Amino acid sequence: DKTNYGRNGGIGIDYSNIPGSITGTALVSVSEKPGAGVSYSQHYTAGYDDRHWSLFADYISVPTDFHADMGFIPRLENYDALRDTVIRLGFEHIYSQASYTIRPTNGGNINTHEIQTSTSVDWNPDWTLNERSSSLGYEIKFKNTSGIETELSSNDVRLLFHTAFIDDTPLPPGTYQFSQFNIAYESDERKKLAFSVEAGAGGFYNGEIQRYQTEFTYRLQPWGNFSLGFEQNELAFAEGYGSASISLFSQRSEINFSNSLFWITFFQYNTQRNNFNINSRLQWRYKPMSDLYLVYTDNYFADPFLKAKSKAIVFKLNYWFTL
Repeated sequence: DKTNYGRNGGIGIDYSNIPGSITGTALVSVSEKPGAGVSYSQHYTAGYDDRHWSLFADYISVPTDFHADMGFIPRLENYDALRDTVIRLGFEHIYSQASYTIRPTNGGNINTHEIQTSTSVDWNPDWTLNERSSSLGYEIKFKNTSGIETELSSNDVRLLFHTAFIDDTPLPPGTYQFSQFNIAYESDERKKLAFSVEAGAGGFYNGEIQRYQTEFTYRLQPWGNFSLGFEQNELAFAEGYGSASISLFSQRSEINFSNSLFWITFFQYNTQRNNFNINSRLQWRYKPMSDLYLVYTDNYFADPFLKAKSKAIVFKLNYWFTL
């Protein structure tokens, strides 16, 4: 069918000064699709790093009629739970982050203190506010590579469509403002067995959320890494909108057959979606910065047990060349 196709292309520039303290990127992409015509998206970033300061900002512009059939663009497709339909809506996005690192000369077991702040803002195509999130964090890194991190975030979301986070009454369009607090710990990553734990609580739209997460990683150097993760979310919305307990289990295996052949397999079970997912990727780096990928993806229902949902095999080839 000559009308059922999509084309994408783009050009990008990466910049870095010789010390590596100043970086920047510029990317312009184009899409062409019947019924949508030709559309352009833009992505620009700028960064600065020295011994104490780290600054970063990026800007993304994606119009409503931009299509990337072979990829995924967050926020572009919005699900309206009331009408059971997907609505495309472009966006303008700005993200900024700044951090200051203190390196004590006589800090005992402490290697660094870091204070970080970030802001993410998304607008609709007419530049009306869609979503804003701001955070303030503090992190301590110890000399044994372990660390503790805390973060306080503030969110302002303008829902445009009825949205369902659980199998209950969807939240209506409107303005939702809420804050959350998170704390996390990572153990010494140099050891064969390492772990991380994280906990968070606070508001979530018109209700509350409690979140717990842990991950264990076992390293068999130099050829393998194996991890096992668990995440639990307790959601309680305002009266009439329900509550839910959602669990996520995951397992990841990374095997290096050589310095050019890698195999990564990821298993995930999601109680909310009644879904068991397998994603397996074989990667061959046949020359520097050039890779051949063979990816297998499979989705099953957890109930009835292992009833097939969808399968896919994807082949991808990257070739790096310089001018």
